[in-house]
Parts: sequence; structure tokens; C-alpha cells
Amino acid sequence: MRPARVVIAILLALVGAVWTLQGLGVIGGTGMSGTLFWAGAGIGIIIGAGVVLAAELRRRDGTGSGPGDGRSGSGSGSGG
Repeated sequence: MRPARVVIAILLALVGAVWTLQGLGVIGGTGMSGTLFWAGAGIGIIIGAGVVLAAELRRRDGTGSGPGDGRSGSGSGSGG
């Protein structure tokens, strides 16, 4: 697991939440308030951050590794 990716994904999810709330008009006071484009952009960022988090969690659990991940001790190419 790469902690930097997890932190960045969490920060992006927070930004996406703010954009979504601004786009829906829940948070006012900016030019983004009440514009559905920003609500959609925020949701897209939240989904992207979720994908990155899921990939990193899967990587931490070791379920993302397979026979071709370079960790197998097949012995091929040992030279003798």
C-alpha cells in the first residue's frame, strides 16, 4: 500500500464532496454554487478517489498479486 496515494485519494474525495455540495446549492457564496456541472464533477472525483482507495486497499491485502507478479520462485532462468 502506498500511503501517499491513500492520502491524496482522501483529499480528492473531500474536494469532490465540497464541489458536489456547492453544485447542489447546499454551500453558497461562490460562483460554483447552484451549478449542476460542479455537482457532477464532484461526484466524478469522489468515484475516482474511491477507485484509487479500493485499489490501494486491495494491494495492501495482497489479493491483487498473481502468478506473474514477479514474486514466484519458479526457478526459470537460474542458469544451471
